[in-house]
Amino acid sequence: MPHTKTVTLSLDEARSLCISAAIGAGASEETARSIALAAVAAEADGQPSVGLAHYIDYLEALQAGRIDGKAEPVIHRPALAIYLSDGQGGAAHTGFDRSFNDIAKAAHLFGVTIFSQKNTYTCGALGYFTGRLAEAGLVALAATNGPALVAGSGSTKPVFCTNPISLAAPVVDGPPLIIDQSSSATAFVNVRKAAHDGEPIPEGWALDARGKPTTDAKKAMKGVLLAFGGARGANIALMVEVLAAGVSGANWSLDAPSITEGHQSPDTGLFIVALDPKLFDPGFDIRMRVQLDRLSGRYGVHIPGPAKAAARARSEAEGITVPAPVHARIAEFSARQSG
Repeated sequence: MPHTKTVTLSLDEARSLCISAAIGAGASEETARSIALAAVAAEADGQPSVGLAHYIDYLEALQAGRIDGKAEPVIHRPALAIYLSDGQGGAAHTGFDRSFNDIAKAAHLFGVTIFSQKNTYTCGALGYFTGRLAEAGLVALAATNGPALVAGSGSTKPVFCTNPISLAAPVVDGPPLIIDQSSSATAFVNVRKAAHDGEPIPEGWALDARGKPTTDAKKAMKGVLLAFGGARGANIALMVEVLAAGVSGANWSLDAPSITEGHQSPDTGLFIVALDPKLFDPGFDIRMRVQLDRLSGRYGVHIPGPAKAAARARSEAEGITVPAPVHARIAEFSARQSG
């Protein structure tokens, strides 16, 4: 089987291409920049499943109207430490980017801040949001939802999205700790890729349309994903649902329209709490460094975060390599903007 041809881009070239493509698909310059920077960051961090390949979903959603590319998020503060954003059917990143400096400033001032958002498209790599707050010296916890793909505890029907949860924390003299994982056994994009490539999936990832376990990715696409760890993972998905959809007033996953079909926004939610750890313990980032070094060095524990930082450094020096069909599809949208 021949290898897929690839295209190598510098990060600046990738950002420019993705911004241009989003504008070509109908986004404002602000929204185009917000979603492009997030997608390129994911690719640079070594997460291609939520990088440029997934960016095509955003471009097609802009074109179809699932993302209102010209939407103006409405943000207000019902309390000094709470920011509520109504994305107005736009991208999840725009309201967060508009609020980022205020969120960070308020967290340092009050010790804790909450950003809660509804009525947007799904947000891709959740660690992008928490990681940026950690780089500002904050501990951040985030939860988000989307259309139903995952069975609940005891169910064979989809009731939750993959409902990821992410936590990031600053570490002195090094990259932040960034934990970013779905409540499902795997992310939906991984199953979709396996189906596209004609590859099997591991046992325990999904059920087919009849509710039977399957390793056939195409059958899984017509069935339902499974939560990791059985009932425990399903309960975490429900916790995420309460924070991301319940608190924000967004659609429950059961009520969210598709992110790949139709013209309606999925109206998903995003919940982020950020706190200033130095108001609790002035030496927090130093203690984190010592503890993570102990866990990894003495006990062999994998620490999430440093591998992404190393991948990003390589990407900054060498660029990113993407499949030629992915580059070509993004370039199609970019050509509309320049044309």
